[in-house]
Amino acid sequence: MSIINNSKTDPNKILPITYSWAREYYKNGIANNWTPEEISMQKDVEQWKSDSVLSATERRLILWNLGFFSTAESLTANNIVLAVYNHVTNPEARQYLLRQAFEEAVHTDTFIYCCDTLGLDPDYIYNMYLTIPSISAKDEFVVEITQTVFDPHFTTDTPEDVQKFVRDLIGYYVIMEGIFFYAGFAMILALRRQNRMVGIGEQFEYIMRDESVHLAFGCDLIKTICAENPGVWTDEFKTEIVELVRRAVVLECDYARDACPEGVLGINADKFSHYVEHVADRRLERLGLPKIYKRDNPFPWMSQSTDLSKEKNFFETRVTEYQTGASLDWD
Repeated sequence: MSIINNSKTDPNKILPITYSWAREYYKNGIANNWTPEEISMQKDVEQWKSDSVLSATERRLILWNLGFFSTAESLTANNIVLAVYNHVTNPEARQYLLRQAFEEAVHTDTFIYCCDTLGLDPDYIYNMYLTIPSISAKDEFVVEITQTVFDPHFTTDTPEDVQKFVRDLIGYYVIMEGIFFYAGFAMILALRRQNRMVGIGEQFEYIMRDESVHLAFGCDLIKTICAENPGVWTDEFKTEIVELVRRAVVLECDYARDACPEGVLGINADKFSHYVEHVADRRLERLGLPKIYKRDNPFPWMSQSTDLSKEKNFFETRVTEYQTGASLDWD
């Protein structure tokens, strides 16, 4: 049995389970179910309409993140449905990919909800990937490193092609979801800690929780493919991956400085950049590669911010707050 290129696999026959970890990720996703409409945006609307609550820097930070994430989530969903799903032949892994595609749809709906609720111009928000250079550069980089598998004639029949597929998976799971999302997460959650835009902040908490599961699944998928195809994970390929991570960190740090050019109550672009470097090292370690940056985490509260086991009266608690998932490493 193998997770890709298994012509003997019946995609309609999920039992018996071959990869129990894939099945567990699916169940984690179900346990973490949520929708954006469950979260009140009343206070956000009041703050957004007020002339005295949010600074120009905070408004820029919010808009830049809505602009990036609104199209990035669609990009990741397309990658799953149009590329990854085609080449992963194992049924329980495909079951999780379908669950992940649903979650990406929920995330896309989240930004529709935010734009509609705040009365933002959708043309402005949804075109920021074209009009804001730091956002455009991130999107172009991800497209660059994942475009091979969108070729309708692409297969994973040879070790070289399997390596291209793994490169795509790393670009999508590790770089896009595992690095490019995290400065934005930190920015919005930092605002929430200051009681600003708490509805958006809560939605970003749930998105970050989902993305943590996506990242974990993606890394296990990558490791499984490499274990089953020993000629893929070469020293030369490892060097290439490290270089891609370096390039991604530069782009994410540029974005952090662009989205938050001035400090906001003790946080600034340098700290966001240090956080991105810390996160990048965690991603490299998860792939079995050495750290590059050796940065301490400047935002230890990020783990606490995404711990959704909240103490509330049961009858005042939404499903998203009393469901339990796996024990995850949030940063």
